[in-house]
Amino acid sequence: MSTDEPRWLDPEEEETWLAMVTLLTRFPGALDTQLQRDAGLSHFEYQVLSGLSMTPGRTLRMSVLAEFAACSLSRLSHTAKRLEAKGWLRRTPDPEDGRYTLAVLTEEGWEKVVATAPGHVAEVRRLLFDPLTKGQYGQLKSISHRINEAIGPLRGCPSHPAPPAPPSSP
Repeated sequence: MSTDEPRWLDPEEEETWLAMVTLLTRFPGALDTQLQRDAGLSHFEYQVLSGLSMTPGRTLRMSVLAEFAACSLSRLSHTAKRLEAKGWLRRTPDPEDGRYTLAVLTEEGWEKVVATAPGHVAEVRRLLFDPLTKGQYGQLKSISHRINEAIGPLRGCPSHPAPPAPPSSP
């Protein structure tokens, strides 16, 4: 058993932590509310559909899509089943390797993403960008990259490379 005293948060760190936890709790709910109201989708469902919409052929292996959506294959499979029932996604064996399943955005799914995107982007702008200055965008991006790096390897959106690593200090 270690006798080292924990590195407790000082008052400023605690205030920062609580602000961050509050943001992480409230922000996804706000996005969910808008998407449910305007499109009948959860934020997670929209993330799956929009992730597929940004890939060549609007197709990805389910395992890659699960990494992008930061979820388990089980959760993605349940979501894919709901999206299939609505005609927005279909699953098919990967012709290159039958051990894998491909998720394919259907034409109806593409139309759903196209119809949903303007309202979603307006809400993201209202909640995230409008309250900040241009300088704060850069700070937030840098901070987000550093925290994501500390968490572990980040798999970028399938159509976009992962963010570049910050330059190392000499």
